[in-house]
Amino acid sequence: MAAEMVNPRSDSTSGSGEGADGVTGGEPFDPAFALHRGGKMAVQATVPVRNRDDLSLAYTPGVAKVCSAIAEQPELVHDYTWKSQVVAVVTDGSAVLGLGDIGPEASLPVMEGKAILFKQFGGVDAVPIALDCRDVDEIVETVARFAPSFGGVNLEDISAPRCFEIERKLQERVDIPIFHDDQHGTAVVTLAALRNAARLTDRALGQLRAVISGAGAAGVAIARILTEAGIGDVAVCDRKGVVSQDREDLTDVKRELAGFTNKAGLTGSLEAALDGADVFIGVSGGTVPEDAVAKMASGAFIFAMANPNPEIHPDVAHRYAAVVATGRSDFPNQINNVLAFPGIFAGALQVRASRITEGMKLAAAEALAAVVADELSADKVIPSPFDDRVAPAVTAAVAAAARAEGVARR
Repeated sequence: MAAEMVNPRSDSTSGSGEGADGVTGGEPFDPAFALHRGGKMAVQATVPVRNRDDLSLAYTPGVAKVCSAIAEQPELVHDYTWKSQVVAVVTDGSAVLGLGDIGPEASLPVMEGKAILFKQFGGVDAVPIALDCRDVDEIVETVARFAPSFGGVNLEDISAPRCFEIERKLQERVDIPIFHDDQHGTAVVTLAALRNAARLTDRALGQLRAVISGAGAAGVAIARILTEAGIGDVAVCDRKGVVSQDREDLTDVKRELAGFTNKAGLTGSLEAALDGADVFIGVSGGTVPEDAVAKMASGAFIFAMANPNPEIHPDVAHRYAAVVATGRSDFPNQINNVLAFPGIFAGALQVRASRITEGMKLAAAEALAAVVADELSADKVIPSPFDDRVAPAVTAAVAAAARAEGVARR
């Protein structure tokens, strides 16, 4: 049975000294604390245990038959447990959106939130797990050891460059999908929106030159998926400017990035790279000067996705761009990961995929774009997270791509 929501207003006599809103000091009621008190999720049984017969089937002795069958045929675990329907949402709390390195305990409300989004938007059960460790190999070892309980693992809010190594090493250890949503979820939704922006303005991806501000997890993944999708060119900028092969200060990840981006051989600042660019994609924060935006190509696309303050405010962006998107829900064209990860995992779990491939991500982006392909406008190049068509479309496309790429097991 789901836990009962407790209204903090009713607990003004708490021995801990909490106020009516659940915050010390008795400050005015805050609905955020009211919502989170007691947590946002609970475990609920799917079978009844009302009498001896129910108990004997759900637990001993009936459960022993199922355990023995799985021991003889391990693949039966997908049929007779929750494994094929549940994802672990794993973090170390080192890079929580908008909050930074706040640690495992403070990150837990975000992980609970992610879990309820999995359920609400994809019908996928998820368990939040916050790990009290930062070492790459320790995290990999820990997750690999509890992986038999889950059908997939969603890595969340882990700082770069560690997130890249954790994902790679973990996928080498286990045969279930490992997906770092901060990378790939953002990339899938960005590609979908860019495809539709190009369609709206009668252009092809191959005609576009994009500039990405931010060479962290999201920036690297966006550059990779845009390259896979056939973008004309894409340059990625970090705090020191364009990531280019002539720089001697690059990490291994950025050196690899320089190898497949920046065909034009740009060097120098972000502002210089924007001169004549067709697309700006911001995943870094900071502010881009208006005079740099003004030098972009006519009919440009500006996806300024930093939260809560976009790198280019929409009021400024609209002076120069044909399509503007942000990461915020109070402006049109919200680039929101919830459009991607529930359907991607639902599709992968549906066919018992062993991993999530680049082809599956591309299929997800195309399916997401297609949801609103007949309804395009400058304010609608991406669906709303509450569009009921999104998750089924992405789920079906990902499942089909998994079968086509040979990573499906049913």
